[in-house]
Amino acid sequence: MWNRLLLSALLGLFTCFNAFAADGNAEAWEALREGRAVLMLRHALAPGTGDPGSFKVDDCTTQRNLNDTGREQARAWKPFLEEHGITEARVFSSQWCRCLDTAREMNVGPVEEMMSLNSFFRSREKGQMQTAQTIAIVNELEPGPPVVLVSHQVNVTALTEVYPSSNEGVVIALPLSENPTVLARVSPGR
Repeated sequence: MWNRLLLSALLGLFTCFNAFAADGNAEAWEALREGRAVLMLRHALAPGTGDPGSFKVDDCTTQRNLNDTGREQARAWKPFLEEHGITEARVFSSQWCRCLDTAREMNVGPVEEMMSLNSFFRSREKGQMQTAQTIAIVNELEPGPPVVLVSHQVNVTALTEVYPSSNEGVVIALPLSENPTVLARVSPGR
């Protein structure tokens, strides 16, 4: 009998813990839905590091690109966002093909290029200027559907001090600033 009581108590505790863990980012999702936060994510999986020396922004054959896994990761955002009450978004992307492809594969809204989201991996001296531009552009956006920014690890880290994995995002409170408040780290499949 004691074993059953102990087992019931443990199952109840486990259920409560899972419910709490699943709801741990509820405030962040609410802020994103209500326009009090933005979602900034690193592009989905594109094997390698940096870009080849022959890189050209308007030629995807000269860049690292999403592989099949990366495309699947990007497509996983749509149902993941829907689970959190977001069926459409304003999507802004770096001009790099792996970011544009991530943004398009997400399929949550039209994709608009934003140059300040471009990688500065090779030109770190541009990081502070691009980060300031991103902050200014986002803070000037009119109210509307949630905002999703698709960028690169260096950009996300420069703004938030978070080192995201491929296809990982951060929900950041608005207005953006040089020391923004990160409300949650999120990713489909986590």
